[in-house]
Amino acid sequence: MKPINVCVIGIGNLGQHHARNYSTMPGVNLTGVVDVNPKRLEKIASQFKTNAFSDYKEAIKNADAVSIVVPTSMHYEIGKEVIMAGKHCLIEKPFTTSVEHAEELIHLAQKQGTVLQIGHIERFNGAILALQKYIDQPKFIETDRLGPYDPRVSDVGVVLDLMIHDLDIVPFLVGSKVKDVEAYGTRIFSKHEDIAKIRLRFHNGCVADLTASRVTMGKYRKLRIFQSTAYISVDYPTQRFRIYTKKKPQVESLKDIEITSPKVERIEPLKKELEHFIECVREDKKPLVTGEYGKDALVLALEVLNKIHLHT
Repeated sequence: MKPINVCVIGIGNLGQHHARNYSTMPGVNLTGVVDVNPKRLEKIASQFKTNAFSDYKEAIKNADAVSIVVPTSMHYEIGKEVIMAGKHCLIEKPFTTSVEHAEELIHLAQKQGTVLQIGHIERFNGAILALQKYIDQPKFIETDRLGPYDPRVSDVGVVLDLMIHDLDIVPFLVGSKVKDVEAYGTRIFSKHEDIAKIRLRFHNGCVADLTASRVTMGKYRKLRIFQSTAYISVDYPTQRFRIYTKKKPQVESLKDIEITSPKVERIEPLKKELEHFIECVREDKKPLVTGEYGKDALVLALEVLNKIHLHT
């Protein structure tokens, strides 16, 4: 089996883990890493025994596939160059900063016949993968994605930084298009919104309340799904979920509720995501998170931001 040559553009806090995973993946050859920070570049290249590049255009020449893990404002420019070179491409979330740029990259990838996958990592969380068979017409969904402020992602607000995960996951689980959006948020530590709370109403009647904050000292990632016969509680970091199911039509005591914790294959979501990307490249398969899915999440995020700006 011919190895897939991969390079990683951007080896900061997340990109270094792309490099780490590729470096140990069977059938994958990490041909190089790219960064503008010389010290970090030398360190990561040495650590994973690969080539160091300051120019991504040179790095992609010997690659079959590329991970783009740079600030969002650079996704379009670098993504276009990579795809035009005929390379398969995984672009970290959010896809781009504009819908027009996202659509152009999707069209280019289709024209070039290359795989385009967007890095919505929570799709590969063990709990999300396992609970999908238990989803049965959700009536109401709540999500909380809270954490401390990180100056490294100050180029975007909390909607594009954190909430974008749930703007992808929730419509995917609901299985319906969003009908209406209410959104509120405010700036605290940065020039962008640092906390946001939104309500999504779907065409099938489901309602979802999403909260994202980067002003909380501790990390908290929860998803709660309410259905006609059950309640599902998901903890993203531990990749565990519980299902509370009523045993009969009328619940008269806690004994009438069955609590189960289905078995979950707990694997590093990023590793699972990158393995899937390589599989799609090798077998010419459509990725789980296509460019279209990435664009849909971006469209919703930009609508949320427009609504927030109306109230600030």
